[in-house]
Amino acid sequence: MITSSIVDVFIPAAAAFVYGIVSAPLLTHYLFKYRVWKKVVAKTALDGTPAVEFEQLRGEAETSTPRMGGVLIWASVAVVTLGIWGLARAMPTPFLTQLDFLSRSQTWIPLFTLVAGGVMGFVNDLFDIRPAGERGVPLRWRLLFVTIVSLGIGTWFFVKLGVATVALPGLDALTLGVWIVPLFVITSLWLYAGGVIDGIDGLSGGVFGGIYMAYAGIAYFQNQIDLAAFCATVAGAILAFLWFNIPPARFWMTETGTMGLTMTLAVVAFMTDTPGGGHGIIALPVIAFPLVITVASNIIQVTSKRLRGKKVFRIAPLHHHFEAIGWPSYKVTMRYWIISVMCAIIGMTLALLK
Repeated sequence: MITSSIVDVFIPAAAAFVYGIVSAPLLTHYLFKYRVWKKVVAKTALDGTPAVEFEQLRGEAETSTPRMGGVLIWASVAVVTLGIWGLARAMPTPFLTQLDFLSRSQTWIPLFTLVAGGVMGFVNDLFDIRPAGERGVPLRWRLLFVTIVSLGIGTWFFVKLGVATVALPGLDALTLGVWIVPLFVITSLWLYAGGVIDGIDGLSGGVFGGIYMAYAGIAYFQNQIDLAAFCATVAGAILAFLWFNIPPARFWMTETGTMGLTMTLAVVAFMTDTPGGGHGIIALPVIAFPLVITVASNIIQVTSKRLRGKKVFRIAPLHHHFEAIGWPSYKVTMRYWIISVMCAIIGMTLALLK
């Protein structure tokens, strides 16, 4: 028999998916009406040099595919979360009251992080679509934003929740004390850097969808039902986005989606560690392996060019390298999806070990 707690997780997820599917045509209308895409590619490599190969590979799509599709994700999550909360107060029936998953202990901070990151990413995308090849918000300011927000949340974890350890499967917890705060900041920055995985139609949606489904399962088995419902709602919204993002993409996620999703992922991982009695932090590199390897490939490429004067990959990050050596983009996407599913399964198992 299906328990009520599972229903409490599935209904918001389904609601976010339906809302996203219904609202996407309206979003698409305005994105095309106002030509919300880059007017000039003007792409530079990680070392600041012109990205010639990238422009040859992806240049046409850069100047014809609308950006800001990530609005669909965080807007759907916010509407569903606050909508259920409002209905539960307007009509406080047992069903709606139980369905309400907006709670101070589990979902206030993740929701705030998702929306704050989404809004900052939206501002960046607004600047990014200006004519004459003008760029978005400078990277140093975006990194500063992520650092400040994650520093505040990391301090909240340490001071308010008493989080000072990292759980290790089968071993005593690793006590970090106040160093848990910089660990959270570094984790947030690394995940944010992994947001560049939004570079091929359907890629980022499939990867992020698998990640959030995994953490929804982890939170559920930890009996953090509100957090599980939140993660499932994010996953439902991502699937609605993915419906319109599969090749050929109607729009791309870009910073307004990736910034909020990556920052929130760090919050969820830490909340499913000590506070949930699991191993959410250690499992993160496994569950989010596609993001980890994306950042690692960038670091390897830059380091090799500076020390050896040679590139390791045709193009970094790694998914574009596969395109450059001849893989069709749909093959890269689908293989990343497969890897994401396997990483989610392995990571969930690791996170729930006693």
